Amino acid sequence: MNDDDLELEKLKAKRLAEMQKNISTIKQTKPAEDQEEGKKASPREIVVKSLGFRGEEVLQNAESQFPIETRSVIDQLAKLILSGEFNEQVDGGQLLSLFRTIGLNVRMNTKINVEQDGKFVSLSEKLNAKKNDE
Repeated sequence: MNDDDLELEKLKAKRLAEMQKNISTIKQTKPAEDQEEGKKASPREIVVKSLGFRGEEVLQNAESQFPIETRSVIDQLAKLILSGEFNEQVDGGQLLSLFRTIGLNVRMNTKINVEQDGKFVSLSEKLNAKKNDE
């Protein structure tokens, strides 16, 4: 039984060594794949991946209102993301603040909802209903 235990331990050790080797090769190839993905992805796609809540909406408005300037901002953000200097997620408010800081006053569609009779309606609907009641 002692020989069986030794054989089992040798097999376990061999299997463990194989698994560690596989893990190390996976870790070495993964960064290369990430770099290839970064080269294949457009700067806009890279930036969109790091956008948070309502970030894409702000980006679309900026692109429609200031296409040339927004393209250069996207290019710079993508460079920062790829270099690892910038790794946070950017929500819509932060992106809008960035655009306004550099002088691009991106206009956003705003809608104000108010509660009326237990449900939310737009402010314009409520004012129109009030006007019709008078």
